Amino acid sequence: MTGNDTRLLFLIRHGRSDFDSTDTMRTARGVQWDPPLGSEGREQAELLGRRLALMPPPAAVYCSTLRRARETVEPYAARTGCDVTYLEELAEAFIGSWEGMSFEEIVRTDAEMLHLFRNQEAMWRRAPGAEPLPELQERATTAIESILRRHPDGNVFVMAHGGIINAYIGPVLGLHEREMFFLPDNTSINSVVVEGDRRSVRFLSDIRHLNEPHFFEPGA
Repeated sequence: MTGNDTRLLFLIRHGRSDFDSTDTMRTARGVQWDPPLGSEGREQAELLGRRLALMPPPAAVYCSTLRRARETVEPYAARTGCDVTYLEELAEAFIGSWEGMSFEEIVRTDAEMLHLFRNQEAMWRRAPGAEPLPELQERATTAIESILRRHPDGNVFVMAHGGIINAYIGPVLGLHEREMFFLPDNTSINSVVVEGDRRSVRFLSDIRHLNEPHFFEPGA
């Protein structure tokens, strides 16, 4: 880092996916779920874009290559004309044979999975063929820290996924063995203070643009 000022890393989750879409799979680290946004997700993305446009322009905007993330960043990019860099390394965790399955499908006939779901225990590592947690954390941390080094001054926006956000923030909080310690809401803004090599969490799962959108109207 060449500058001395404290700056912010904003990790933003995509909008709500279209769970009824039939065109939902792609091949990358394996056959992976890649749905578009649903109607609710598109509305969330519009409200998010309006809010982000009121914030100081970032030094850079990065985004996952998955459709739900790309479609979430589009309203903001259209409003501001900013450049967006898309990185495969920011794509969601790969969960093997569970890709494309809902929680209901996973836990319906498995009492152990239902117990984990009810008791705030993460389940991904139990999925056959899933990306191991250490590899996910390494992927997320390497990608995001590379972005910060590439842009040593100013704030940075990263549009990604719940798994990626957990994988990066967990170790910042000393939670190295927790694959999911919180569930970021759709289009939630999660911020990390960046000061030299030091990282500290500032705010998690902020969705005020959804709950109180009038505060983010231009001229309000």
